[in-house]
Amino acid sequence: MRDIPAGAVTETVARLCVDAARHLPDDVVGALQTAASREASPLGRRILGKILENAQIARQSNLPLCQDTGLTVVYLALGQDAHVAGGDLYAAVHAGVRRGYTDGLLRKSVVAHPFSTRQNTRDNTPAVIHTEIVAGDRLTITVMPKGGGCENMSYFTMLTLAAGKPGAVDFIVNCIDRSGANPCPPVIVGVGIGGTADKAMAMAKEALLRPVGRANPDAESTALEAELLARINALGIGPIGVGGTTTALAVHVETYPCHIASLPVAVNLQCHSARSKSEDL
Repeated sequence: MRDIPAGAVTETVARLCVDAARHLPDDVVGALQTAASREASPLGRRILGKILENAQIARQSNLPLCQDTGLTVVYLALGQDAHVAGGDLYAAVHAGVRRGYTDGLLRKSVVAHPFSTRQNTRDNTPAVIHTEIVAGDRLTITVMPKGGGCENMSYFTMLTLAAGKPGAVDFIVNCIDRSGANPCPPVIVGVGIGGTADKAMAMAKEALLRPVGRANPDAESTALEAELLARINALGIGPIGVGGTTTALAVHVETYPCHIASLPVAVNLQCHSARSKSEDL
């Protein structure tokens, strides 16, 4: 059994919150550069250029990529042979978010009592935490700040079995069409198909963490990703909704076996400021 100090968890989460807010991952930058070289619309190319310029300024100046520094979603892959010592794991994560958003001067966007007073918690806590127990003695921490514009464009449905794949494709494409400019395209589209309602939604969000353009290892899912990406980019919404051929940078599909009477389909979108950072302890 290997001990991981709770204080190290707090320090790591705090650093990842700040780094994620300021530095766009290389895979996203590369996808935006490729999109800019292929975009058919002159205005769309100009917008993509401005998005890339913004990312460069944010990195060089250590400033947030976007004023909406998001609700902090934290993924923990905890090795079964690891032990968090000296404190509660979740308390350590929340403390890291608190420190990162306060010391990093990031906007605090979390409100308590969501259907009544909506009072700002003033430190961006609590985080939303997802934990998976894995082999080994390490702890992998991934921080994904999730902005309100793209998170608001989340969708779920239980299709009839007769709808099948065509029904799922139509539902997903229609979700992007309905969303329009709201999620700040070009987006990354996370799709979860199967499981239960909660499992499908969880898969759709976690799919956003896959490096942009890395295909699902399952051939059937890879083909679906390509079909969806082509259909979505044919909508003509374009960068920031000004029109063009780049509405999505990628579609990432995850699947899970489901009940014989069910066909759950979930969609979760990530804006062009697709922020996430990971570190192993």
